[in-house]
Amino acid sequence: MAAPIRFDGRVVLVTGAGGGLGKQYALAFAARGASVVVNDLGGDPKGEGKSSRAADLVVEEIRSKGGKAVADYNSVEDGEKVVQTALDAFGRIDIVINNAGILRDKSFARISDLDWDLIQRVHLRGSFLVTRAAWPHMKKQKFGRIIMTTSTSGLFGNFGQANYSAAKMGLVGLSNTLSLEGTKYNIYCNAIAPIAGSRLTQGLMTPEMLEELKPEYIVPLVMYLCSENCEENGAVFQSAAGWHSKLRWQRSKGKLLHRKGIEVTPEMIRDNWDNITDWSGAEYPSPQDAQTVLMQIIEDKNSGSEDTSGDSKEFSFSYTHRDIILYALGVGVSAKDDYSHLKFLYEGHEDFSVLPTFGVITSQGGMSEIFAKGELGGIKFDLSRLLHGEQYIELFKPFPTSGTVTTKSEVVDVLDKGKGALVLLNVTTFDEEGEAICLNQSAIYLGGSGGFGGKRNSDKAKPLVNAPSRNPDASIQEKTGVTQAALYRLSGDYNPLHVDPAFAQMGGFSVPILHGLCSFGIACRHVLKQYANDDVTKFSAMKARFAKPVVPGQTIQTDMWRENNRIHIQCKVVENGNVVLSGGYVDLVNITQEVPDVNSLISKPSSSGLKSEALFQELKKRISSHPELVKKVKGIFQWNVTKNGKTLGQWVIDLKTGSGAVIEGISNSLKPDCTITVSDEDLIGLAAGKLNAQQLFMKGKLKVTGNIMLTVNLDKLFKEHSKM
Repeated sequence: MAAPIRFDGRVVLVTGAGGGLGKQYALAFAARGASVVVNDLGGDPKGEGKSSRAADLVVEEIRSKGGKAVADYNSVEDGEKVVQTALDAFGRIDIVINNAGILRDKSFARISDLDWDLIQRVHLRGSFLVTRAAWPHMKKQKFGRIIMTTSTSGLFGNFGQANYSAAKMGLVGLSNTLSLEGTKYNIYCNAIAPIAGSRLTQGLMTPEMLEELKPEYIVPLVMYLCSENCEENGAVFQSAAGWHSKLRWQRSKGKLLHRKGIEVTPEMIRDNWDNITDWSGAEYPSPQDAQTVLMQIIEDKNSGSEDTSGDSKEFSFSYTHRDIILYALGVGVSAKDDYSHLKFLYEGHEDFSVLPTFGVITSQGGMSEIFAKGELGGIKFDLSRLLHGEQYIELFKPFPTSGTVTTKSEVVDVLDKGKGALVLLNVTTFDEEGEAICLNQSAIYLGGSGGFGGKRNSDKAKPLVNAPSRNPDASIQEKTGVTQAALYRLSGDYNPLHVDPAFAQMGGFSVPILHGLCSFGIACRHVLKQYANDDVTKFSAMKARFAKPVVPGQTIQTDMWRENNRIHIQCKVVENGNVVLSGGYVDLVNITQEVPDVNSLISKPSSSGLKSEALFQELKKRISSHPELVKKVKGIFQWNVTKNGKTLGQWVIDLKTGSGAVIEGISNSLKPDCTITVSDEDLIGLAAGKLNAQQLFMKGKLKVTGNIMLTVNLDKLFKEHSKM
């Protein structure tokens, strides 16, 4: 049997706790170990008058039973003072029950300004002020539970309570937002609509009804919602007479009328009224998914496709060279990429090409169509808890540089992962002739939707593959731009999480984050550059798991391990070491790695100003494709390259461990067997075979320390381009 719910060590603040519901909350929490602040102004049901007696009596009753409690007589409009009472008495604040309230019922036409303002001040503003005062303390301690007391009058309306119902509905909106902003800090907020006897209902109910509607019947629900292990957040509950239920919004599927070239008229609304108000197949949206629905409507409207409100799984996508270039810019292609950038950024280039991962863009419409409804195969889910876990893309042939493609989406499996469901979605993209261009498989995690008794694994999933345990064969670092996410989203992923700081904070992030598929595209570029000379025809497939986010402006490092035609990859953020893409690989076809003529490299610009930088970049490729060099050379070389007497570049060539590697800078983990210092100009001459290493050594222009004899083996590395 599970352990009883306790609140030992917790501090609970209950407003309006001098009687009725508030009193029962205070007594119950104290009985289960909590320290309780009993707040009550001591006024009448209309908010008039003031007395300490009500709060004092509750405190005395708690203490008489061995509990811990203090009284607070402040108005909830003095929220800071109310919370300070908790801090002064107990040193912390863990749970806030916003229960205080008054009534000033009148028909709408007879409500005075004072009647309106007093209700808003006590119910809505008072709950805001008390909660705001407690909020920073809850954030700091990474724990908080908040209850807002709404009402059926707010949820459904009630004659003579326009002021009261407006305030109570406002508390639902406040609770929804706090549940989003507090999640990151383990602060959960829920709203309850209780029906119970209290000072406010005296005279409105018969004695028999009051007996049936004891406030004690409400208490268990509130206590569970405030317990440490309850994960309910952002919900609304109705409770009365021992009956408890959860409420949610319902939305009809609706009808999209506005499309390109079509002007919506009132007559069109009239003629489609039955579709607009049809409740068959109704959806249950979360408070957070309005933005997602809006993006989907805009996408459907601009695509010119047929109405996707039904069960259709096909989606059309048209693009031009502008979309190709915009995507390339979004995943970081720039003029710094030697001269290869032109083939991805200039439609007039003789080899103008589409990056293979552009295929994830064409599949987005199909993904949105599947998940926009918030329900899949009878499993309902909260779109705000949807996470893109893994991505696989397989390219059957290169994308044309413009055209219209069609995607077909299919949910191939739904797995039960306990706390969530994992959906495997295949999206196949076809060209205008109906031939398949690529297949995407996305693994989408639906938080909070597990536990339905389904299977945990699927043979239809494209598996992740762990990288080899040795040091990477090659690594490429690239600093993302601070506007990288803003640029990438123009390719079609308009989720405000990636551009709006306020929305990002609601999602639990301090700042907007980079799209995972943007990092995915950057990693693909790095592999193509390192092993395929940017030839997109050599790309076959790619898979990776999205482990952690990247903040625009951070540096992504792609570590690569080559095993035949498979390049294992792992990406991390250089600034903090977080792995952002894991279990990944890129499959290539028909790759060879011969070192090009050195004379063709030295004319290219470099960031360091050294012509020989390009030589070391090419040596990276040669070593990664010829791991047998490690067995032939068996040495680690530190290169110091100078210009005008100053060392401007340093590289470590590891031909001793693993499959070998070329590392820019000094490696703290690799101790060089031999250190070579040479000028940039002389190194280029040596590599091109125009200078003699022995003569340079004798003249003091080539300085070697450590195991000099190892340099004899370097001709195996430079091949015909070196006389060293």
